[in-house]
Amino acid sequence: MAAPTVSASLNAATYSPGDQMTLTVTYGDPDTRPLTVTVVVTDAQGNSSAPVKVTAVIDPLTLTVTDDSGRTWTRASDNGSVAVYRAVA
Repeated sequence: MAAPTVSASLNAATYSPGDQMTLTVTYGDPDTRPLTVTVVVTDAQGNSSAPVKVTAVIDPLTLTVTDDSGRTWTRASDNGSVAVYRAVA
C-alpha cells in the first residue's frame, strides 16, 4: 500500500492575536478506491427488479489537524481531497 500524500498552506505567514487563520490542506491516497455494488432481485418467474447501486470507499482517509499551542482548528469544508480549517491566532 502506498502512503497518503498531503500538502498544507496557511493564508498568511504572521498573525496578530485574534486574527483569523485559514489552513488549506490538499490530500490523497493512490490506494483509495471507490467501490460500487449493484443489486438485482429476481423471483422464481424470472421477473427482475431494477438495479440498485450503492457505493463505498476502500481505505478511507482521516485528516487530523493540531498545533503545538493546543489551538482548536475547526473544519470549514472538506470535499475528500481539499480541506479548509480555521482557527483564531
